[in-house]
Amino acid sequence: MGEAKRRKRLGLPPKKNNTLIKFDESPRIFEWLPFTINQRDNFIKLSIKASWVGIGGLVILWITVRFIGPAAGWWTLADSL
Repeated sequence: MGEAKRRKRLGLPPKKNNTLIKFDESPRIFEWLPFTINQRDNFIKLSIKASWVGIGGLVILWITVRFIGPAAGWWTLADSL
């Protein structure tokens, strides 16, 4: 049984086709620039998240180089000679 027949048998309304591409209707930053305000805000949110990921990676790298590596005997620090 098809989806339309099943919905009709159950008394449900017809399923609407939501596969259409929705375009960003927000105003542009500048008329001559093809970027909208929503795109700008999304880019800012993405760059903030990427910055925090980078900060976390830097902290993990520092902990590895300063503490884990010497404790595991992978290398010795220059200031501990």
